[in-house]
Amino acid sequence: MKFIHLLVVLAALCIPGPVSAQDAPLQDLLQIHAEQISDPSRRTVGETLDALVASGHPELPGFLARWQAREVYRRDADGLFVYVEDAASDPLTLLDISSGAAIGQAGSRDVTQLRPNGGVRGVIGSALVQFQLGAADPTARLEALDTIADDPEESHLSLLQARLAIEDDPVVRARLEVVFPAVVIAFAQDDAERIAAIEALAGNVSLEARATLNQLLSTTRNVGLALPDDLNIATVLTPGSAALPEADAYDMLVEAELAPPRISRAAQRDVLAANIDEGRVGGVPVATLNTEAARDTAYAALVAEGLAEPVPSDAEVTAALASHVFYDQYREASHPVTDAARATLDGIETRVGAYRFLDLSLDGLSLASIYFLAAIGLAITFGVMGVINMAHGEFIMAGAYTGYLVQTLVPDYTLSIAIALPLAFAVTFAMGVAMERSVIRWLYHRPLETLLATFGISIALQQITRQIFGTQARPFTPPDWLAGSVAINDVISISSIRIAIFLLGLVFFVVLWLILNRTRLGLEVRAVTQNPAMAASMGINPDRINMLTFGLGSGIAGIAGVAIGLFAQVTPDMGANYIVQSFMTVVVGGVGNIFGTLVGASMIGGFQKAVEWLNPSNTLAAQTYMILFVILFIQFRPRGIIALKGRAAGD
Repeated sequence: MKFIHLLVVLAALCIPGPVSAQDAPLQDLLQIHAEQISDPSRRTVGETLDALVASGHPELPGFLARWQAREVYRRDADGLFVYVEDAASDPLTLLDISSGAAIGQAGSRDVTQLRPNGGVRGVIGSALVQFQLGAADPTARLEALDTIADDPEESHLSLLQARLAIEDDPVVRARLEVVFPAVVIAFAQDDAERIAAIEALAGNVSLEARATLNQLLSTTRNVGLALPDDLNIATVLTPGSAALPEADAYDMLVEAELAPPRISRAAQRDVLAANIDEGRVGGVPVATLNTEAARDTAYAALVAEGLAEPVPSDAEVTAALASHVFYDQYREASHPVTDAARATLDGIETRVGAYRFLDLSLDGLSLASIYFLAAIGLAITFGVMGVINMAHGEFIMAGAYTGYLVQTLVPDYTLSIAIALPLAFAVTFAMGVAMERSVIRWLYHRPLETLLATFGISIALQQITRQIFGTQARPFTPPDWLAGSVAINDVISISSIRIAIFLLGLVFFVVLWLILNRTRLGLEVRAVTQNPAMAASMGINPDRINMLTFGLGSGIAGIAGVAIGLFAQVTPDMGANYIVQSFMTVVVGGVGNIFGTLVGASMIGGFQKAVEWLNPSNTLAAQTYMILFVILFIQFRPRGIIALKGRAAGD
């Protein structure tokens, strides 16, 4: 039956007429190569694929993709290639490979699944490349480029060059401008073409571009009697230098069989001990073998007697090293190519260094925005009112838990954040007012008692939170549009949530500045801060202003908690992680000045990131050095960067 079917197919393809291979059913085309498709090998599948691709059949890419994914079956009864609707069902519903329509059912034993091995699947993937490169979907073209990058072939050169001339998608083109030079460098025969491809990578800081150039500049270490003239030498090495210690250099000589191996002192002692004869070793009394020179003499005597392997002396080792040349040799044979690669890579590394500095600056700025958001409420309660509130961190914690509770009730993450921000302000504003009315109002101008009282409230709030929510971290998930990161290139990237916190910090800076400088409340706050008695004589109620000011600072801390909770763990003691930095930010910036808080946060965040970059293996070092920096800083600027002037400064 299979033979008759094959004859019909061959006859149909051989009959002259207007029907081309592209117009013939795909099934007929596959039946010509049925046995090769059913039982392919990496050695023979290439010829089969070449024949299939040459047909230009429009349905072929889909078939190749499913063949590669092991989704093609062959019906045993007539040898037809089919797909199945659900591979887990029994009987299987068979689908036509062209129309996708059901053509019958069969048991799992009545069909054979085509299972090409990894090597065959790789060859199929290479054949798919030319179809994918011309696909309308940019994602398909990117997948084709990934396939080429993983396993490039010389045949890809013309395909990539043709695609480069017409590619208009910026993402695909950027990827193409890296993959194409890499393939040219790997397969082009003319050095001029390779050098042009290398120079095309100039300024490209992607990891792939740097990997391509580094591969050209990879070296092997060799040794010889003289420096070869016909090799591409990268570096001539000096034994005893940092790049080549003397021990490593001599080991190279031994490995190349250019010098005899040395013996360790321990092995030498073992040989001497094994050859003790009547209290002597090689004629040397054992009692005198207490120095290395005596042991060397005894060992040399054993060598002369044929009782030990000869080893070089220190002088012989030095002479052997001096009589040989050690060098690193480029794996790439062309000297102009490696020169071009080195020049291009040096330029890229310079740009990478600048980008890394910019990336570090952005990291410092993002950390500064977090510290500013955490400290801006404290800038009011401590900076303006002079109240040392050790429970400020717990207001941050309360805001984060408010966000968590809202998110458990409102599953839409974006909407839950929109609700949580004003609600957290209201909750922590109320907490701050309650705390001010019950405790703080009785302790103004008594800093030590205020510190102790608020520290006790801090511990109490943490314990209450543990009793209600437990000690485990609670999830507060950002929406998808905040979950990713913005990547400018392979060096610079910053998380979306940190960008959002930076913008939120700017908004609060502007809002707070307007409140303090453009509203009646701000005027009254500044009046009470500078001279409470004079403000009271002007009809201002200092008691009410203190209450509202403390509530405002606490409410801002609650909003900061919502923002911080989106990327940090929401735990009962999370506020303790920010209280110290918040106080340092306010002190360094200048007490009572929101501009100073902004500058202080920038200094603290930038300094911490710089220390972390210099000492990445020790995260605690940044905290320690930061505290030392603040202590040293206030010795020279005890009132901070932007200090208050006039009567308020004297207070």
